[in-house]
Amino acid sequence: MSKKDNNEHDPFSSLPPGIALSWGLGKESQRGPKRELTIPQIVAAAVAIADRDGLAAVSMSRVAASLGFTAMSLYRYIPSKEDLLILMQDAICDIPLPEKASYADWRALLRDFAKANKQVFRDHPWFCDVPISGVPITPNNLRFVDWGLSALQHSGLNEAEQISIILLLSSYARSFGILERDFDRAMQAGASPDQFTGQGFTAALQQLVTAERYPHLYPLIMSGVYTGEGHQDDILDDDFEFGIERILDGIEHYLDTKRKGGQSS
Repeated sequence: MSKKDNNEHDPFSSLPPGIALSWGLGKESQRGPKRELTIPQIVAAAVAIADRDGLAAVSMSRVAASLGFTAMSLYRYIPSKEDLLILMQDAICDIPLPEKASYADWRALLRDFAKANKQVFRDHPWFCDVPISGVPITPNNLRFVDWGLSALQHSGLNEAEQISIILLLSSYARSFGILERDFDRAMQAGASPDQFTGQGFTAALQQLVTAERYPHLYPLIMSGVYTGEGHQDDILDDDFEFGIERILDGIEHYLDTKRKGGQSS
């Protein structure tokens, strides 16, 4: 029997071990001493290390040591570090999600969807360091996606349009998650907020930037807007809120043109 034929009979055979384990499909090893750990315990220990010391600090040996076991003990539960990373990503997405019935309109739900996505990166900064290797297919990740899609169930959009909107909002939240992570790291390294936002360099830029060389940027530099002069300490939050509202405006415009039977521009 070919590999293709085998996959047709067993649709789960193509799943990487970490993803299979996230769905409870992994086969437990019968080798070694009596099983004294659980996969959730191992994953929780790994997440705690990453939250405290960063993703680079996570290794099978360090996770095992934090639990009082050897690294070889962990391999009886989770086949590799790559599989552990998959399980860690899914675990941090297991957060309480509000019921759709609690929302007055689709904008409010999608707004909170984006904020909840950003908060995951805020709570677990190492999440930004995990490369994207494909679409989310673990249970808690998909639960997140399903929640976002619930806002669009009566929108009249087709399936491709709905998932594109979820990707747009998720990507926006991820970009701000990375920005806030980098801001926190800069502060920890001794930078000041004024250095990060550029406020500390306003006077210098006003001397260096000329109207001839930067005709469109020049007015923003001179007014101080470019470096955030006059903004409060929550400038990143202000920028996120402004951006999400403009994205939602765009979605609303697209929905209106669809309902009127016109073409979105």
